Amino acid sequence: MYAVNVRDHFMIAHSFQGAVFGPAQRMHGATYVVDLEMRRDALDADGIVVDIGLATQVLREELAALNFRNLDEAPEFAGRNTTTEFLARVIFDRIAARIAAGAMGAQALPTAQGPGLRQMRVTLHESHVAWAAFEGNLPAHAA
Repeated sequence: MYAVNVRDHFMIAHSFQGAVFGPAQRMHGATYVVDLEMRRDALDADGIVVDIGLATQVLREELAALNFRNLDEAPEFAGRNTTTEFLARVIFDRIAARIAAGAMGAQALPTAQGPGLRQMRVTLHESHVAWAAFEGNLPAHAA
């Protein structure tokens, strides 16, 4: 399987509910470095997995929706602990929807010549020693 990875970052503020989080129950900030890895079985007709420029642009646009936000005030996250693991899935789902809508270009979608992108992994690095990820197959309409 072939893979391409692009990277960006975003900064947020949030707090957690639950004794397991100790001092992180208080408001704190986080700066995440995000790796977006996309995979396919065979290269497309141009010899690529995906257009790196489009992938970088789509990742940047999705992270912009989170950047410099207090996630405790975001209605879409009400009642949720916005852990690193949780945010990795949120970003995965948002990018998968963009792929399905054609934002990564036609070569990312299934065609008669091949299945397009099949799998994706989103990794959020909290620091140089800790990270979390979500990975999975892309929905049939996007893979």
